[in-house]
Amino acid sequence: MAHYKAAESKREQFRRYLEKSGVLDTLTKVLVALYEEPEKPNSALDFLKHHLGAATPENPEIELLRLELAEMKEKYEAIVEENKKLKAKLAQYEPPQEEKRAE
Repeated sequence: MAHYKAAESKREQFRRYLEKSGVLDTLTKVLVALYEEPEKPNSALDFLKHHLGAATPENPEIELLRLELAEMKEKYEAIVEENKKLKAKLAQYEPPQEEKRAE
């Protein structure tokens, strides 16, 4: 009988742990979404994986890639702006297009 109570106590502790960490709430929401889906997907497991994957914290590597992408976008914009300035500067020293054709 003592063994039964110890196992029951461990289960209750684990249930409380899942509840505190939000796992039960998240699973419930995903299962409700599956239940309310008008056209049931062919693979319920894939549905769960997709919806749970969206709810998980970001992978650190993904966050690093996002930061790198943002940096590259900034560099790109700076280079585009520099290119515009250099083209304008170059245009000052080149003859107009009409004079080139006349030659």
